[in-house]
Amino acid sequence: MARVAAIDCGTNSIRLLVADLTEREDGTASLRDVHREMRIVRLGEGVDATKRLSVAALKRTRDALADYTMICRRKGAERVRMVATSATRDATNRDEFFSMTRELLGVEAEVISGDEEARLSFTGAVGDLEPEDGPFVVSDIGGGSTELVVGTWDGKRAEVTGALSVDIGCVRITERCLPSDPPTAEEIAQAHAFAAETLQPAFDAVPVADARTWVGVAGTITTISAVAQELPAYDSERTHLSRLSRAEITRTAQRLLAASKEERAANPTIHPGRVDVIAGGALITEVLSEKLWQTAGIGELLVSEHDILDGIALSLR
Repeated sequence: MARVAAIDCGTNSIRLLVADLTEREDGTASLRDVHREMRIVRLGEGVDATKRLSVAALKRTRDALADYTMICRRKGAERVRMVATSATRDATNRDEFFSMTRELLGVEAEVISGDEEARLSFTGAVGDLEPEDGPFVVSDIGGGSTELVVGTWDGKRAEVTGALSVDIGCVRITERCLPSDPPTAEEIAQAHAFAAETLQPAFDAVPVADARTWVGVAGTITTISAVAQELPAYDSERTHLSRLSRAEITRTAQRLLAASKEERAANPTIHPGRVDVIAGGALITEVLSEKLWQTAGIGELLVSEHDILDGIALSLR
């Protein structure tokens, strides 16, 4: 058994998992959470327009990463891996980010490709699932990109048969298409068309028609589940492995898009850092639901709290 730490720095949030990784003789591996944490730092704020990481965004990320470094040391992590995704891929001043992470954490942050991001998400997502429910299609809606990946799980290892990342996420679609509070009907229609057009290459490239079960991971999806369930407070035990029908997804997306920022902020299940972008994320989820129904006849979403963080941790075997 080894104690490992995984850090995922995305467009909207930076997350940490410290876990005990156990490898068995039969080739299987398992994780036991020691510490799991998420902070909204909005690293990718404005990057879609300026192609630069802002001073304020870098400061927010530095503060969070400094705390994460202390937690890793205090918890005795023996191996650490940090990955950085969409925002740093797009930024012209990304060297400032990497200098900062190297100084604080003592290891190089890796800018992984969108396809690698999707593969790690898939590996993390399917570990709790029954192999016979596959093949699985896993979607991960981030701040700046969305990953779609199809594969199987035999109880020991995941095998990916297709994966693609496209440049649409809750921050990107909100900044580009949904400026009003709440969004207008015209803005919503334009955002829907933008989402459908941007997601189509993933559906063209990935063998979605082979899939039997749709698994959604990461904060946008888990928040939508919490909102749909009308939980009194966010509860990961209630969201993990919850199920949403297409009708529930559409109803929740319409509810979030119709609400003002103030109304969304009053919902106890929505993290303050997601208040202004969750409606955009819900719209992307609704479009994914439509396309998966049309392509594979899948009418239900299975929500997982396990995602790329777990995949990163498992990669430290």
